[in-house]
Amino acid sequence: MTSPSSLLIRHARIILPNGESMVGDVLTRDRIIVEVAPQISTAEPTIEIDASGLTLLPGVIDPQVHFREPGLEYKEDLFTASCACAKGGVTSFLEMPNTRPLTTNQQTLDDKLQRASNKCLVNYGFFIGATSENLPDILSVYPTPGIKIFMGSMHGQLLVDTEAALEVIFSQGSRLIAVHAENQARINQRRQEFAGITDPAIHSQIQDNQAALEATQLALKLSKKYQRRLHILHMSTAEEAELLRQDKPSWVTCEVTPQHLLMDISAYAKIGTFAQMNPPLRSRHDNEVLWQALRDGIIDFIATDHAPHTLEEKAQPYPKSPSGMPGVETSLALMLTAAMDGKCTVAQVVNWMSTAVAKAYGIANKGAIEPGYDADLVLVDLNNYRPVLRQELFSKCGWSPFEGWELTGWAHTTIVGGQIVYKDGKLFTDVRGRALQFQDSDQK
Repeated sequence: MTSPSSLLIRHARIILPNGESMVGDVLTRDRIIVEVAPQISTAEPTIEIDASGLTLLPGVIDPQVHFREPGLEYKEDLFTASCACAKGGVTSFLEMPNTRPLTTNQQTLDDKLQRASNKCLVNYGFFIGATSENLPDILSVYPTPGIKIFMGSMHGQLLVDTEAALEVIFSQGSRLIAVHAENQARINQRRQEFAGITDPAIHSQIQDNQAALEATQLALKLSKKYQRRLHILHMSTAEEAELLRQDKPSWVTCEVTPQHLLMDISAYAKIGTFAQMNPPLRSRHDNEVLWQALRDGIIDFIATDHAPHTLEEKAQPYPKSPSGMPGVETSLALMLTAAMDGKCTVAQVVNWMSTAVAKAYGIANKGAIEPGYDADLVLVDLNNYRPVLRQELFSKCGWSPFEGWELTGWAHTTIVGGQIVYKDGKLFTDVRGRALQFQDSDQK
């Protein structure tokens, strides 16, 4: 769909920046929201949408995904992943550096940005990966939301698992550091203890709560020592939530995935290795404590950790089966279904999936429905429930751990920069997103 000079959405239930809602109209022009009002009288817009019965939210910003390009495009690529984003109401994403080659310098970052400009239906940003050797690169590359450190669940150059190596990174520069917090030494030891067990449920014991807690404690210690901006990725345990409840400096943020809120270790018995991810699924008690920490503002926002593998790869017996699951197509519907179930409000979902993410990463003019903000929007249907069906997924991997779940809040229309990119089951694949800019990122 070619770029409209103006788009008018009428009769939507609009979630406003203050968390309240009103039924009204939103007018966009040249990628920007220009008016939000109970009724807008204007010259004929290029495109008009009757959104009666639908709810209008800011587009989702998914701040942790693995889209596999370059090097692993047989699992997913930037085009297929951005199609999945559009269907899921995700209008911007932040992607991780464990591709082939690794994203560890300006050249590999520029390559991804170029690929995305040609292929992505939605907006994009790319983390830079820390190794033990690339300190000058991680401090100078631009633009990036931050530095990704794998403290565990990784091998090769991207594994940075000693306190000495971590301290070098924390001690220099001011750019945000995002950590995958698992203690690799503990994982290695427990892998030996449980060797030979092929039940995938053992995964949650090998990479146990203690492994996550110890790494988070170390990252927090270094962050406090240097007052370094820290973000804890995909927090999964009650112990980590309680640690941060007691001790969370103002410059520290953290996230949780829908699967760590809504799935638990009982999933292994139902879906086997499709439930395998890093950090692993935990107990129902962990789910409940994470939910409470999210509602209380201890956990700041939601990310999917979308990490697809093929059906053939996932069919391998544990531990040969790879860890990771797709998520961008289902995250918004999962969280809105939880809101309809009374676990939270729709306004809280907007904050966790849009507003708070934009604030944490310094992404200007995104995450709210307000004049002057970017016209990244999603109309959702909260009146009907539909199941997650494998054959309807746009992700190249072609499966979901939530298959069969009855969800509401599915995206009806997704708008990126004032352009309709998905509507009522149809993609408009000529739309292209833009590279995100990060105000608070160290750009020296």
